[in-house]
Amino acid sequence: MTPHSDDAVIVEELTRTYRVPIRAGGLRAALASVVRREFRTVEAVTRLSFRIPAGQVVGLIGPNGAGKTTTMKLLAGVLQPTAGSATVLGYRPGRRERSFLASIALLRGSQPIGGATELTVQDQFQFRRLLYEIPRADCAAHLAELEELLGLGDLLHRQVRALSLGQRMRAGLALALLHRPRVLFLDEPTIGLDASAALAFRDFVARYAATTGAAVILTSHYLAEVEALCSRIILIDKGRPRFDGALATLARELSSWKEIRLTYDLDRPVSWQQYGDVISDQDRTVSLRVDRDRAPEVAARLLAEIRPTDVSVVDPPLEVVLDRFYRDEVSGG
Repeated sequence: MTPHSDDAVIVEELTRTYRVPIRAGGLRAALASVVRREFRTVEAVTRLSFRIPAGQVVGLIGPNGAGKTTTMKLLAGVLQPTAGSATVLGYRPGRRERSFLASIALLRGSQPIGGATELTVQDQFQFRRLLYEIPRADCAAHLAELEELLGLGDLLHRQVRALSLGQRMRAGLALALLHRPRVLFLDEPTIGLDASAALAFRDFVARYAATTGAAVILTSHYLAEVEALCSRIILIDKGRPRFDGALATLARELSSWKEIRLTYDLDRPVSWQQYGDVISDQDRTVSLRVDRDRAPEVAARLLAEIRPTDVSVVDPPLEVVLDRFYRDEVSGG
């Protein structure tokens, strides 16, 4: 690959494997494992390659155990790769250089705030200001914006251990953004947030990337969140890349069918099966699943024979496409 100055993240053949102990059940096997342990190799990430330019928000998706969080940790320098390479803002993440750490933020929904839980949220902000050497005036301005966005006013003087999960998430988001990172790694960042707070956060992340040029990698099981934020999707499964491209093309790549939705005003019964597989039919609105190549022909027939009051031809919902993809992978289909 040819380097480009606007690539914030460059990943080439990135691989991470683990050696995990194995043994049979029972006391005899347990005793034998004390003197002779056996191991197997688990591939968490395998030959993963991609580039992310500055200012782009990318969704990293896949089933549980696909390698998403491992990839995040590799790019943040928390884990070392077994093979391949990665650079973030020109740095090798595994070296954990101070200037590198001051340029990124990793937020995990499972642990939004680290450190001593006896500290108050305000103490956490002051510690972060000192850690990243943020000027007082800049820190105050950043905190005021984040406080308004995430409603932190009533949390600042409370101990972290006294916060609910949703409150910890709100405070953790603010802490991650306080030093204005140039690369954001967001691992399930809206766990525990209500719908209003999650919507506000998504809007902020989109504006933050657009105005600062920060690159953002997001993992989330809320596909609506991915669709709202990400113009590009990287799909990994069992640690391997399966798709990398625009969200609009993902359904076309993974699904061989389209959905035709129509509203009709007929009193006579209609044999919808002659047009396609019926997904639903109620209140004079029917949805049909039709082979992608036949969709234009079937839509034309419906217009001529049924004369619907409204008709649309759409790609199937992303949740449906991915669910079928995951099921096929599990069954070996």
